[in-house]
Amino acid sequence: MIRDVRLAHADFDPAHEMAHFTARQDAGGVTSFLGKVRSEASDNPVLALELRHYAPLTLPGMEELAMRAERNWKLTGLLIIHREGVMEPGDPIVLVACGARHRRDAFEASDFLMDHLKSESWFWKREKTANGWRWIEPRAQDADDLARWAHIR
Repeated sequence: MIRDVRLAHADFDPAHEMAHFTARQDAGGVTSFLGKVRSEASDNPVLALELRHYAPLTLPGMEELAMRAERNWKLTGLLIIHREGVMEPGDPIVLVACGARHRRDAFEASDFLMDHLKSESWFWKREKTANGWRWIEPRAQDADDLARWAHIR
């Protein structure tokens, strides 16, 4: 089992990370999700996104989340890379990948990880537009997504 969990303080290359991840394991299937900074198609586009975190909890929390996924799905590998700091539209924010002998484990573990990273993580987000900076609050959909996993410990 390969576990690679990182907090990135600078830009990362998702293609390079995926190539390295897939080369190091024997999986029947690999799923991945790449989250990027979007520039909203509106009259007030996003110019930047900042993710702040609480250092004593962030990486240990990400590691614990990875272990929860490992306990609940039969994985051959797991990758989580999450950025912090200021990013621009198009920059990668988060990369999650899971390898497994069978696709269902990889899909479900990836979905579980992303729902938790999006809704129950140790990051605070704010975005910059022409009107300045504003904090981004979780959406109701994020809470609904997270609730699907209440049975997973």
